[in-house]
Amino acid sequence: MNRSNTHIGSREFICLMAALMSLVALAIDSMLPALDQIGASLGVLDPNDNQLIISTLFLGMAMGLMLYGPLSDSYGRKRAIYLGILIFLLGNLISLYSENLTFMLIGRLCQGFGAAAARVVTMAMIRDKFEGREMGKVMSLIMVFFVMVPAIAPSLGQGILLFASWRGIFWLLFFAGTGGVLWLHFRQPETLAREKRLRFSLLTIFAGVKETLKHPIARYYMIAAGIIFGSFVGYLSSAQQVLQIQYQLGETFSLYFGALALAIGFSSLVNSRLVMRYRMDTLCFAALALLSIVSTLFFFYAQGFAGQPPLAALMGYLAVTFFCLGILFGNLNTLAVQSLGHIAGVATSVISSIQTLLSVIIGSLIGQAYDGTVRPMVLGFLVCGICAMFILYQVRKKLPTLKQARDQKTATR
Repeated sequence: MNRSNTHIGSREFICLMAALMSLVALAIDSMLPALDQIGASLGVLDPNDNQLIISTLFLGMAMGLMLYGPLSDSYGRKRAIYLGILIFLLGNLISLYSENLTFMLIGRLCQGFGAAAARVVTMAMIRDKFEGREMGKVMSLIMVFFVMVPAIAPSLGQGILLFASWRGIFWLLFFAGTGGVLWLHFRQPETLAREKRLRFSLLTIFAGVKETLKHPIARYYMIAAGIIFGSFVGYLSSAQQVLQIQYQLGETFSLYFGALALAIGFSSLVNSRLVMRYRMDTLCFAALALLSIVSTLFFFYAQGFAGQPPLAALMGYLAVTFFCLGILFGNLNTLAVQSLGHIAGVATSVISSIQTLLSVIIGSLIGQAYDGTVRPMVLGFLVCGICAMFILYQVRKKLPTLKQARDQKTATR
């Protein structure tokens, strides 16, 4: 650990990074119980259009992820986060005072664009302060806090609705963003020394983007990650309609949603041990195979109930599905960037941006297909799982050829 110019303890640093990273999850999951109320207030006629309040934030985030990494390399980590949080707060105010769906979505787009800074730059700050096993330990501790937010955020949103309108949730997001940036400003010193900063250059960024997209292994894993994340965005978009309305869970929706979120956290904890014994691509292939098989079986099972199987069966299926997703999320992203260590900052921004954009497109298609049954959601997990598994199979088949070509290229330099 680099202790120079450090006035904040490791525990507080971990809590701060977790709080900033969790801003995106809070902006998504706290909104879920209020989607119907927001739609009614803004005059939305088609209930499926309420899903855009979720997917638009992902779209804005996809647009912003490409920007903040290079900015933080040139102007410092804290300034990049200041800019992002400012945009997030402005977008929050637009949504807070919106009177129609158009302005609501403009605000959510700005929120996602701004919140992208909290996702990208915090990772850079962690890399600045830690490395090796110590960084892995810190990331594991941060993930413990990070996973708790999706578990409790719907309950926070539901609690606010008991005493105020949906606009109260946006006040929660405003104070969370303001509190996070003030905490960062007063307690955390800049982690990137001036002598290590890079000159901001669009040509350098373009070169990094070009190299990332031309790298076959990174490209394959990036697409696979985007497809799988797309199935999860489809679930997020329609979860409120499925659980709260279709299964008539009402105010207890947040408890069921939170319980499922914990399945991903448990899976991430198990995965941290499995990766020490097995190859990441093997774990991903096994998780995709399990996801595809379970989704196929459950789809036909749900057909026997006209698309509305018993709630207990649905929760069991989703718990297994989320366990698979917990293994896939981290491993696929790691596999995508591990061959681009020399341009890790730009590569991470490119991969995250394209992956998120792809997931928004896929997730929106799945969400908009909602027809009052669980069939579109289950079919989304099934098709995405099979497609991603096919991509990983292609990587395995071509890997020896790709490695040979890379070795020959290195030898000729």
